[in-house]
Amino acid sequence: MTAALTAKAGPNPAMRLIKTYPMELILTVLIVILIFTAPGFASLRNLLNVLRTGSMLGIIAFGMTAVIIAGEIDLSVGAGAALAGCIAAWFAGALDDSLGGLVAVLIGVVVALGVGFALGYSVGKFRHWFNVPSFICTLALFTALRGAANLITGGFPLATFPPGFDFFGGGYLFGIPFPVYIFALTFAGMHFLMNYTRFGRAVYAVGGNMEAARLSGIDIWWVKAMTLGLTGVMTALSGVLIASQIGSGTGTTATGMELDVIAAVIIGGTSLFGGKGRIWGTLIGVLFLGCISNGMTLLNVSEYWQYVVRGGIILGAVLLNQVLERVR
Repeated sequence: MTAALTAKAGPNPAMRLIKTYPMELILTVLIVILIFTAPGFASLRNLLNVLRTGSMLGIIAFGMTAVIIAGEIDLSVGAGAALAGCIAAWFAGALDDSLGGLVAVLIGVVVALGVGFALGYSVGKFRHWFNVPSFICTLALFTALRGAANLITGGFPLATFPPGFDFFGGGYLFGIPFPVYIFALTFAGMHFLMNYTRFGRAVYAVGGNMEAARLSGIDIWWVKAMTLGLTGVMTALSGVLIASQIGSGTGTTATGMELDVIAAVIIGGTSLFGGKGRIWGTLIGVLFLGCISNGMTLLNVSEYWQYVVRGGIILGAVLLNQVLERVR
């Protein structure tokens, strides 16, 4: 009788909360632990620093979420960010200072925008014609973009930015780092796009069952190309912000960033098999990685151990998501 009543009443509210918001709860516990163990973690200055650093990563991660939901992956984002920063730095040096830093930003983003959509179109065509997966295409592009960035800079940092350019990556607006505003706008835009538009529904459909999506009239290759193109735009924007923050454009910028981006998306609950994921979950993943990295730095954890811990976190997140999928 008791078992029947329990079954009729449904699962325990606490268990339902854990199943529905696992990473949100884990992030909350992590923050509480770091507040009491990591010196200075809860200070306003440190929290703003976490947000600034996470913004550079999160801007790209929101685009990568759409790519992975669509059943693809992009390994070139780190190199793309470096290239965008180098392009902005080169044009800043070539143009008159009176044009200001805004022109350098716009040029860097527009050029990389073209690269992003060309990548999306090319990957779609290669996949359609030759069945070459995006993993291979973007891996090849990763090498090419790094090479292009170093060709532009000649192997040396370009630090010829005009006055005021450092504001975009290092400045504050009403006491909040400027990149956080870009981060918030990108989150809002991608959340709306993926949840309330026909394109967003098409992305989920293509990632969930590509053949069914094709038979229902969706241009699957256009959808995949658009997700990769959007990620290219966000990569360019993030790359320019990073160049502004560090005060130079260099071909070694954002080394390994693509792995952190993918990790944030996976930690947020997006399935590598496509068809499932949330922009909100990626936001949690970005904040989680930011807090972990910042906390370990404040605790003087060796950089090598930080890599080990982050690797374990990624594996743990994948296993957790698989377990929750089975019990839901």
